[in-house]
Amino acid sequence: MTAPPVSGTGVRRSWMAAAGLAGRSRGVRTLTAAVVGAAILVSVGGVLLPVERPDHRPLSVMAGVGLAALLVAAGQLARLRFKLGRGVVSVSWGEAAFIIGYVVSPPGWLPLATLVGASVAWALLSWLDEHRNVAEVAHLAASLSLGSAGAATVARVIGGNAPVLNVQTQGALVAGALAYLLITFGLAALTLTVHRDAATAQIFARIPYAKIPMFVGNVLVGLGAVFALLRGPIWLVAFLPGLWLLQRTYRFHLRAEEERRMWESFAAATAAMPAGSESDVAAAGLRGALDVFGARRVEIEVRGPGGEHRYAEDGPGQDAYLSGLPGPAITRSMAIAGEPIGEITVWLADPTLPAPRDEAAISAYGDALAAALHDASVQEQLTELRRRVDHDDVHDRLTGLRNRASLLADGDELVRGVQRDRHIGLLLLDIKGFREVNGTLGHRCGDQVLKQVAERLTDLSRETDLVARTGDDEFAILVPAITALADSATPRHETPTPLPMAVRRARELVERIAIPMEVSGVRMAVEIAVGVVVARAGRVELGELVRRASLALDEAKQQELAIATYDAGRDAVTTDELALLAELQDALAADDQIVLHLQPSVDLITAAPTGVEALVRWRHPRRGQLSPGDFIRVVEHTELLTPFTRRVLDLALSAAAGWNKAGIDLPVSVNVSARSLLDRGFPGQVAEALRQHRTPASSLVLEITESVAVSDQPIVDDILAQLRDAGVQLSLDDFGTGFSTLSMVTRAPVDEIKIDRSFVDDMIDSPAAEAVVRGAVELGARLGVRVVAEGVETTEQRAALIELRCPNAQGYHFCKPMPADRIVQALTQLADAAPNNIRPLRADDAS
Repeated sequence: MTAPPVSGTGVRRSWMAAAGLAGRSRGVRTLTAAVVGAAILVSVGGVLLPVERPDHRPLSVMAGVGLAALLVAAGQLARLRFKLGRGVVSVSWGEAAFIIGYVVSPPGWLPLATLVGASVAWALLSWLDEHRNVAEVAHLAASLSLGSAGAATVARVIGGNAPVLNVQTQGALVAGALAYLLITFGLAALTLTVHRDAATAQIFARIPYAKIPMFVGNVLVGLGAVFALLRGPIWLVAFLPGLWLLQRTYRFHLRAEEERRMWESFAAATAAMPAGSESDVAAAGLRGALDVFGARRVEIEVRGPGGEHRYAEDGPGQDAYLSGLPGPAITRSMAIAGEPIGEITVWLADPTLPAPRDEAAISAYGDALAAALHDASVQEQLTELRRRVDHDDVHDRLTGLRNRASLLADGDELVRGVQRDRHIGLLLLDIKGFREVNGTLGHRCGDQVLKQVAERLTDLSRETDLVARTGDDEFAILVPAITALADSATPRHETPTPLPMAVRRARELVERIAIPMEVSGVRMAVEIAVGVVVARAGRVELGELVRRASLALDEAKQQELAIATYDAGRDAVTTDELALLAELQDALAADDQIVLHLQPSVDLITAAPTGVEALVRWRHPRRGQLSPGDFIRVVEHTELLTPFTRRVLDLALSAAAGWNKAGIDLPVSVNVSARSLLDRGFPGQVAEALRQHRTPASSLVLEITESVAVSDQPIVDDILAQLRDAGVQLSLDDFGTGFSTLSMVTRAPVDEIKIDRSFVDDMIDSPAAEAVVRGAVELGARLGVRVVAEGVETTEQRAALIELRCPNAQGYHFCKPMPADRIVQALTQLADAAPNNIRPLRADDAS
């Protein structure tokens, strides 16, 4: 079988690989070809020039060319190297070799001698330890050959055929050496730039700093060697110690400079390591190592709680062919407090074996990088912990839904963004019989049920809804915008409300969650109860919505319903009342907020005062003056009742003491809460108030309602009996509005009956109301108790009451309620004017 032919491309690729150009960039290949080609042309051209051998030349042509090549090779073998970025720059004795070679060989042959000597030297160096390929060796030798050609040309132009020891020739040699420096420096800079081994600014800053001192020494050594060679070759032996000292001095200078640069870069790289994530620190560590060590490639392996991670980066300009075999590598372990956290591997650009200082520097860099990676790991763990804490603060750990706090906070913000004319809804649901689920299947299965319910609620919610787990087996869905929908019960002339739509959403939840689910191999179905509340945005806070939805949910569970809506009529406490409770506590702590307005009761015929009723008022600092109807309900349902009653008794008895000092002997009436008559400490509280104000018990009238007086609780009879035994008078307030019977006045003997104002208002036009008033008056007369008609505002009402023989009345017709500081004057005026009013009034008399 005939083998397939090998294409030309394959041959070319094989030749380029052998030469070391495979994988190189086009710019690198072009530069190498140009430099090598130019060197060959110059070398061949120089050899073809006519050879002139002046008498002052000490050697023959071939001997001179051989010595020149030998000096070039020796100068290159004694080179000194320093790193520049990811490249290595060699500083050699090339200028000294040029000066000597120019003297001992024809100038035209000098490029060829340099090309041969440099090729031999670099081939030998590459074979020994540097492992340079053919292309690199040819490029280096060709660069030096071009430098020699340029230097020889400059020296020939300036020196001509002048004798070697002539000043002109010496100047020409110095100028030629300078030309050699500039040409080789320029080619080296161009090569480093094309290879992207170092930045252009770095190249032009560091190469002259390293080369200029050695250039001066090269020129001096070269000129001295020429002088010794011409005067007596034996003098060349004296140069050997001097050359050795210069070599050591240059080496120390370059090494000190290289170490200074490396540690400066080391400090800058470690200081620039960010306090970010592991990947950020690793990326900075890679960049820093490439810069500090001039490396071709750096790899970092990190072993942490999250597993192993490997990071790598090649230096800029590294070719694909070379990146596989980047050169000698140093691997060091990275550890913190003896605990390994990974490894760092640095492929050095210098092809020589790793020096101990490089190993020490890489170890130190690895330690610094390990500390930064450890800090990054700790920071990431803290960040993750903080993120989890923040997440758990607003989310339920089991279901991942929002928790109650998040629902209130985010829900309030969401509601504030809703237009105030839109309605919002809240659906609060509870799993029925969830305790039985935990008790039968265990808490783990109960948790699975909660998770599946949460998933179904999430699937049923809309994008704008907020879903939360607000309790053990309680969930909530906040609907920020509900469309008004008319149901079958909505009359045509009424505006549809959004409540039917919210109920429809609740019914959908009930139906979907009731679909059987499988938990730990058990197929089961759960039922829920839902409390529904709808309110207009901006009218109520979300916390109040949750409270109302809770009331609706309780109603659903009590009535064993699937869905119940909030009913304001069954709501005992509102948020306004809760706020009012806190403000009442502040009012009782102040001296000027809880006050009394006092209204006299008078004799219907004479208008003489017969008593004073204390009407409590609250001077609210923000809402203004409030009547008892605005706040007394809150007082009666809280623990503030006792201190509130104590304050009212104190104010009433203090006012009574004021008019008693003015010679007016009248009792003061104070309304008593129903809860006070259930408190066995109340009689003692009344007795203590009377004692403090040194007021006789008969001067205090406690007004009670009919419903309290006829209560079937034995404690009420006991409390009332204690008060009567102490001498305190009792008044039956709002007579006729309760469920009173004739036996009431025997169970709770009273000293006064007050006819409710509703009957007084209607008695002119209503025979029934008139009959109630007449019966009350007659009952009082038969029992020997005072009768007072409340709410008398007109002359007609006064005349009608007189006709029914009602003895006393109270109302705006006689005197409005007034502050305590004006009551004494009002009572005095009524008493003084009483004798002039002793005449019956007719219904048509003017008021």
